[in-house]
This record gives sequence, C-alpha cells and structure tokens, in this order.
Amino acid sequence: MTGDPLLPNNWHDDPWDRVTEVPEDLLESSPREFRQLRGVARTVAIVVVASVLFLGCLGWWTVRVLNPSGEPGVAVNFTVNDGNTISSVTARLHSAGIISNATIFRWYVSTKGTIALTPGYYALKPKDNAGSLVEALSTPPAQTFISVTFPEGMTVAQMAQRLSEKMTFMKPEDFVAAANSLDTASELRPKSQTSLEGLLFPDTYQISGDDTESRVVARLASMMERVARQVDLAAGAKARGFSQYEILIIASLIEREAKVAGDRSKIAQVIYNRLAKKMKLEIDASVKYGQDPAMTWTEMKATDTPYNTYINAGLPPTPIANPGKASIQAALAPFGTPPASDAACVGLPAGVKCEYLYYVLADEAGGHVFATTYDQHLANVEKSKTVGLLP
Repeated sequence: MTGDPLLPNNWHDDPWDRVTEVPEDLLESSPREFRQLRGVARTVAIVVVASVLFLGCLGWWTVRVLNPSGEPGVAVNFTVNDGNTISSVTARLHSAGIISNATIFRWYVSTKGTIALTPGYYALKPKDNAGSLVEALSTPPAQTFISVTFPEGMTVAQMAQRLSEKMTFMKPEDFVAAANSLDTASELRPKSQTSLEGLLFPDTYQISGDDTESRVVARLASMMERVARQVDLAAGAKARGFSQYEILIIASLIEREAKVAGDRSKIAQVIYNRLAKKMKLEIDASVKYGQDPAMTWTEMKATDTPYNTYINAGLPPTPIANPGKASIQAALAPFGTPPASDAACVGLPAGVKCEYLYYVLADEAGGHVFATTYDQHLANVEKSKTVGLLP
C-alpha cells in the first residue's frame, strides 16, 4: 500500500490487520445478554440482602425469646419427675408459662451440652432469661424425691416392700405398723378394724427424703378417701345395701381376680349373685390371702381361715388387697343380666334364669368365661384344661 505518509515505505498488509465486520446478530445479542446477566446479579443481590435481613431478624427474635424484656415473674414451684427428659421438661415449662418457646429453649440447652436433671422441686421464675433457668435446673434441688408406684392389687405388706426397695432408708415393718395403727386416720375404716388393708389407694407417689413411713401411709389413705368421694362411694354402697367398707372388700376381690378390664363388672356380678343366693363365694384369691406361699393349693383350700371362701360363706372380714378406681367402680356397677346371646345363656334348661354364677380362666390374656349352671362351668373347666390353661 503506497501514498499514505503515515505508513513506512516497507509496510505491507497482513490478514490480521484488516478490519473484520462484526455480524449484526452478535451486535444485537450482546446488550441482551448483558441485560440478562445484570438481572441475575440483581436477583442474587436481593436474595443475599433478604437472607441477611431474615437471619438478622431471626437472631434478634431468638435473643428476645431467650432473654425476655422486663422483670421475671414471681417464682413458682416446678416439679422434675423421675425419668423426665429435657424434651418433656421443656414442654411442661412451656405449658406452665415459664418459657415462651419450647423449640428455641431446647436448642439453647443443646448448645450448653445438656442438663443432668435431678428429680425434685425447683423454684423457677416465669419469663426469666434462659441462662438463669438452665442454671437453676442444673443445680440439684433442696428437696429431692423418688417416684414410687404401687400397682393395683398390692397388699399392705407388698406396698411396704415396694417402698423400702425404692427408699432404702425406710423399713417395711414400720410401714406395716403405721398401716395397722389407729394413729393413722381413715374415715373409711370401721371401728372394729385396725388395719388399713384395702384403704390405701394404689398409684404413683413422689416420696421425698424427708418423708416417713407413717406420712406415706397417711397420704395413701387420704388419696383413697378422695377417690371414694369422686365415685360417690357412700351413696353407691347405700343403694346396693352395703357399707362402704363392704364395697371395698368386694372391690379388692375383683382386683385380685380380674386380669382384663372387661371382666371386672362380670366378676362383680358373680359375687353379688352368689351372695344373694347364699352360695359360698369360692374365690381363690381370698383363700390365698395371708397363707404361706410355700403351701400347695390343696393345702390352702383345706385350711380354715376367715378368708377361705370355700369353707366360709359371705364376704371375707377385710379387703384382701388395695383396689384401684376401676375395681371400686365395678363393685358399684356390676354387669347385670347377660344378653341372651351370651354363652352363659345358651342351652339352659327351661325355667332357669340366665345369670353369672361361675367363671374360669379362658385365655392366655387372663380373660374368663362365665357360666350360669355348674354343668356349664365344668365344661368350661375342661376346655381350659385341654388348652393348657389349667393343670
């Protein structure tokens, strides 16, 4: 190329020196892609800012939950029971209004490791800061206790043994002595009796290290009085023509005989039907009461004691165990006349009224089959022997 004064004389064209035209579609697409990238960047920025704001608000809210504004409320008693977990305690703290959010409090506890909960009574302030609550729950309480469960159907002697197993400083003999002492009050005990057998309500109780055997017995007796009022024992017993104490005797028989809930009212009906017909009750559990466990059944059955209902008619002189609420209710509301479809009513001789008078173990769950006649009963006994339920 010549004629250009700005170029050297030896200049020559190279392919890369030539200006190449840019395709129109590329020129048009570049601004569009830029706009798209700018839109993505804007979206990302918005998300980042929103996330930061959200996390900031969440953090602020969490701090407010863990550190409520204002002064804490007046301290209230809060009980930690034997076997409670952080989760269950936290739920109860929320229900009691001591904390406002169970989930946040559990998370806070997890950041501290955990709390070694000790059963007892704690003085906690509602709306106190989480740190103070955790510190209070981590400090063993001034008064601790152990949960002791007395199952339905236990005798006084068995309750005494259960208590001494849980509270090793308590003596079984002292519990029995308190249960046989007139110093322990019970409005359900007749003047002719000294023992509180059948008058101690079986339940789970919180026993503290400051308790004594007599105080525990008094609490169990007081609870039975409360349950008696709940089921209106006085009115129910009067309506059936029995004393409150006699109803508790019947309830104790039901408690020891019934293994499934559905049998309670039926066994109650058997007892009332037999009493009405002047039939001996022939209740095995009563025969065994107070007998030497080493004795055979044949020996027990042949031993004449006031509780041997194969030998003596009527109710035993005292309850044979401490009944629960369900058995007391069954004693007050027996089953009544069975329906015509009941096995006890099928195939009866003409003129024989269908009513429960006998029962025998019928299944491995402890259920019983009931009968009207002795022949029906013997047939049921043979069936139970065939399947190995009876020797």
